[in-house]
Amino acid sequence: MKKVYESWNRIPRIAPSCVHGIHDRYAALPVDLPRPYTVYGNGRSYGDVCLTDTGTLLHTRGLDRFIQFDATTGRLCCEAGVTLADILELSVPHGWFLPVTPGTQHVTVGGAVANDVHGKNHHVMGSFGNHVVELELTRSDGERIVCSPQINSAWFSSSIGGLGLTGLICRVEFQLMRVHNPFMWVASRRFRSLSEFWNLNAEAEQTWPYSVAWVDCTSSGDTLGRGILLTGRHAGLVSDGPRTPSKRRSIPFELPGSPLNRTTLRIFNALYYRQPTRPAGQLMHYMPYFYPLDAIGKWNRMYGKRGFYQYQCVVPPEAAPHATEALLTTVARRGQGSFLAVLKTFGPVQSMGMLSFPRPGLTLALDFPNRGNSTLALLAELDSIVKDAGGAIYPAKDARMPASVFKAGFPRWEEFSQFVDPGFSSSFWRRVSS
Repeated sequence: MKKVYESWNRIPRIAPSCVHGIHDRYAALPVDLPRPYTVYGNGRSYGDVCLTDTGTLLHTRGLDRFIQFDATTGRLCCEAGVTLADILELSVPHGWFLPVTPGTQHVTVGGAVANDVHGKNHHVMGSFGNHVVELELTRSDGERIVCSPQINSAWFSSSIGGLGLTGLICRVEFQLMRVHNPFMWVASRRFRSLSEFWNLNAEAEQTWPYSVAWVDCTSSGDTLGRGILLTGRHAGLVSDGPRTPSKRRSIPFELPGSPLNRTTLRIFNALYYRQPTRPAGQLMHYMPYFYPLDAIGKWNRMYGKRGFYQYQCVVPPEAAPHATEALLTTVARRGQGSFLAVLKTFGPVQSMGMLSFPRPGLTLALDFPNRGNSTLALLAELDSIVKDAGGAIYPAKDARMPASVFKAGFPRWEEFSQFVDPGFSSSFWRRVSS
């Protein structure tokens, strides 16, 4: 029986024709296995950018070696299957941290590049691709391409955020960021409505390098978009700090159905909104600030056997207030709210990739338990709002975006198509490029 592969949201679940583990970055790709190739790292995206039901799935976690690390300059070179957790374990004791990190440390470096991941500090540091110095591709015809912003720059631009379609990313070199210790100074402030968020967030981003907001998406009326703004910065020199968080706990079994319904979501959101805030700040270890959900192993099981859809969009600055209000109003009206609702503004730092998702504006990320047609109908409504606002949906967190929405949100897709390796594809690419 063929093994089924899935992303973190567990939609879709696909059994590829063939699976081939990659362990040697110098080896040519297997010519005797069916094509197209699809690259699969650690399965932490949400959807089908790394899945296929035809051809060969190239599993890259075997590319897990560090090549060079300069503890003086913070320059690191590693294979694409190395995870961000591996890098932090190596670099933090030497006083270096990831310049950009998403909400989980269990992402491979290749996945971070291919999806040009972003974090809470985009308004200061941009996305992951902005810190990549050089990468190496292995193409299906055996050609090897070393590219950087200066060398083979078009290949570099197409591969940053290129969804693993320009060839196998086998090696990545990038610049780390200097820190004093593993601690963060973190503050939290409550805001009573979406209109209050704009002013509070704009003020916070002037002095805090990290800023992100949790939003109660079950609220409506005068309290629409109420939430908590979480800001942070790396701590200065301290003599002592919080201990490393203890071993994570795991959801031990798959729930038959999701316990997240209108009632439980309202209760959770109300309690979370009323938690004590710390405007003056507190010292904490970087783990619970950057990776709170990593403390719960297999947390995706709480959505039940049917999985869930994550929906992340970005809308341009001029359309952000109206579009965000429309998005949250639609979610509240539909009664399918998310308890993981995150608001973040992207700054002016230009992304390096042709298909990079981060761009100036506001990004909203939501999780929805899979309730079949009713959930798909809600997502289609959200698509319409985003498209009309001139925004885009994040491919790394998509399992159903129609081609028309993708092409509207990524106008350089045809230019990018010229760099797609003819031996590579994915379920996502076949869906949106047709």
